[in-house]
Amino acid sequence: MLHKIKTFFIPFLYKGKNAKNWVSKNLKEQKKKKPKEINFVIDVNGEDIGSVGFSNICEFHKAEIGDWLAEKYWNNGIMTEAIKIATKFGFDKLKLKKIYAPVFSFNKASMRVFEKNNYKLEGILKKNVKKGDKLVDDYFFAKIK
Repeated sequence: MLHKIKTFFIPFLYKGKNAKNWVSKNLKEQKKKKPKEINFVIDVNGEDIGSVGFSNICEFHKAEIGDWLAEKYWNNGIMTEAIKIATKFGFDKLKLKKIYAPVFSFNKASMRVFEKNNYKLEGILKKNVKKGDKLVDDYFFAKIK
């Protein structure tokens, strides 16, 4: 079992200069022949409420999917639908064969989102992420095409 500690970061809703930097970074990456990261903004009625995207894209064989949603939009099925759309994009457009998602052990709602999208639990990486002052486990979900 892997016992690697990593710093984990999911984009959140940026404002001002930070938003411009995030958009610029994504536009620059998108122009590459083989981008290592692709991110999408979740828009509801003209308001940016979250994001979903791929990182660690490995020669278009596999990639990690990550997501973030503003708390006031939780429990409305938005992220379940966003993961469904992004997964389809990953398999159909990027021609990925595997999409995986590490989920914090305490994030049961996120685990459920991946389960609803037919991702399977492949394993648990013990003390894999430093969150604040604590080391937490990652539940490793994946979907294979």
